[in-house]
Amino acid sequence: MKIGLALSGGGARGISHLGVLKALEEFGVQIDCISGTSTGALIGALYSYGLSPEKILETFINTRIFTSLRPAWTWTGLANVNGLQEVLLKVMPENNFQSLKIPVTIVATNLKKGRPEYFTSGELVVPLLASCCVPVLFSPINIDGEVYVDGGIMDNLPADCIRRECDLVIGSSCNHVSSEFDVKNFRSVIERSLMIAISGNTVISKHLCDVLIEPPELGKVSAFDLSDPRRLFDIGYAFAKTNYDKHSFEISK
Repeated sequence: MKIGLALSGGGARGISHLGVLKALEEFGVQIDCISGTSTGALIGALYSYGLSPEKILETFINTRIFTSLRPAWTWTGLANVNGLQEVLLKVMPENNFQSLKIPVTIVATNLKKGRPEYFTSGELVVPLLASCCVPVLFSPINIDGEVYVDGGIMDNLPADCIRRECDLVIGSSCNHVSSEFDVKNFRSVIERSLMIAISGNTVISKHLCDVLIEPPELGKVSAFDLSDPRRLFDIGYAFAKTNYDKHSFEISK
């Protein structure tokens, strides 16, 4: 049986995927391929490169991987991703898909063509950067003359791209939209609006997953809140261990 894992984008919330991965390992689930958007793409690539969930968490904390984005103030965005690129090249110096132990598909949105595109070969780090480029916040990434932004705009839970090659698809989504919301400031309104929009493009993707892991508690956490990465890890781990077991990932005929 071939098992695929789709990891959603979601900013800081995506750290919860690491807890889910740890739980899957403890259940004895063998992942054969991974697809990911934004933070999900980062985690999928690092995990496929050979880093354990705990090691990836340690890397995020020690290298300040999410705060390595440097101000740019260009017309295309408020920041660039040069800092993130430097960190990723240190962790994965081979910088190609061929160096990954598990096949990975990275999703980015082609801004000119208005469609998601899926990267599976060649250079690794640049597509990862493109997948993480939230419009307005970060400058777009140029790949072979095309301009790319965050893959979550079009496909935030990329289950469809691995559905046909897998007998079972597990979806790890970190964007539960809580019904509790207070208008605190302009940023909170922007973030809430983005989460609602992204949630809309995952409806079909969720139905394509045989197992969907989506911790409701994450709906209370800001996608920009990096104050406690360990808590986010623990939320994913606790939810997976409490609500699933090894039999949850078997195909019932």
